[in-house]
Amino acid sequence: MVLKQVTQQEKMATMWDEAEQDGIGEEVLKMSMGEIISHTPILDSEIKIMKSEVLRVTHELQAMKDKIKENSEKIKVNKTLPYLISNIIELLDVDTNDQEEDGAHIDLDSQRKGKCAVIKTSTRQTYFLPVTGLLKPGDLVGVNKDSYLILETLLTEYDLRVKAMEVDERPTEQHSDIGGLDKQIQDLVEAIVLPMNHKEKFENLGIQPPKGVLMYGPPGTGKTLLAWVCAIQTKATFLKLMFIGDGAKLVWEAFALTKEKAPSIIFIDELDALGTKRFDSEKAGDREVQRTMLKLLNQLDGFQPNTQVKVIAATNRVDILDPALFRSGRLDRKIEFPMPNEEARARIMQIHSRNMNVNDFNGAQCKAVCVEVGMISLCRSATDVTFCLWPKAREPLADHWCKSKSPTAEEPGV
Repeated sequence: MVLKQVTQQEKMATMWDEAEQDGIGEEVLKMSMGEIISHTPILDSEIKIMKSEVLRVTHELQAMKDKIKENSEKIKVNKTLPYLISNIIELLDVDTNDQEEDGAHIDLDSQRKGKCAVIKTSTRQTYFLPVTGLLKPGDLVGVNKDSYLILETLLTEYDLRVKAMEVDERPTEQHSDIGGLDKQIQDLVEAIVLPMNHKEKFENLGIQPPKGVLMYGPPGTGKTLLAWVCAIQTKATFLKLMFIGDGAKLVWEAFALTKEKAPSIIFIDELDALGTKRFDSEKAGDREVQRTMLKLLNQLDGFQPNTQVKVIAATNRVDILDPALFRSGRLDRKIEFPMPNEEARARIMQIHSRNMNVNDFNGAQCKAVCVEVGMISLCRSATDVTFCLWPKAREPLADHWCKSKSPTAEEPGV
């Protein structure tokens, strides 16, 4: 009797396990046969509803796939070159709150909420587009020539003269190649190199570095060379601007290009050609120069000191510059480049002659080179000694010294 009871319990346990594996709930197992039969029609109706839902979803999925295929073909047709070049003029926030009358046609594009764009094409036509994407004013885009659908974002276009300002070939000079300008080098490092290479130091101290530097002094004192060295040490894009003939638009594009290629340095050579003191004039050329300088002042005020864009200006005539250029927040640091003294000249001569073979030069030979330079200058009726005469002065003396050192037939051992 006990064995039969145990066997029946085992069968019930096995049946429960199989029911759980088949997904039958505990509530169903506890139902009687009549309750199960009464619930069967309800389950059949639910199954029919689910099957119809599956068919609906399958139909919608197929419709979406067909729509995607159709749109892909349309995009392929619309993206056929050539594109129409356009500029984003303005972005507008559109919110259509006006209620349409009953029975009126509803335009789906007009119901879209968000930013819309006003574009101007290269054919001088203006259009309103309801969908913009991730665009901003001033962007250059390619649109379909028929539907004006925005298809691609293009690279920013700059004037060819602005692109030519970017210097690709970098010189190899370092601070060790410059003599007699130790103080000027230190000032430039503090104003340009440190803010660009160690920006975090200024942020920790809570100070703003200078926006730009004005270098002034006689020609040939090393202003351009030091600007080159700063660009090398900061690994920055170097734009050299010569303002003769350049207008306000080129100034704007030059600053826009430097911001895009940051870190970058703008080197404005011969600033006195542009930044002379303003005066009343009726000539169109004078007014254009003053407009260009005002645009330069506007651009100097338009970027933050902690950005990776620095301005270096150089001039030989600091006395004729407009005082507005010296205002705090523009060209903050002023560095003078005087004519080199005797110690600086000696250092410069040492730098430029370090690659020459002068180890066998004695004092008399060095003096002879200087005398020969003076004689060549005297023959040319010159009043000053120029650097270009030094190699010419060394040639005849070098030939004489080589002959004196060469063995002759009378010498023993020949």
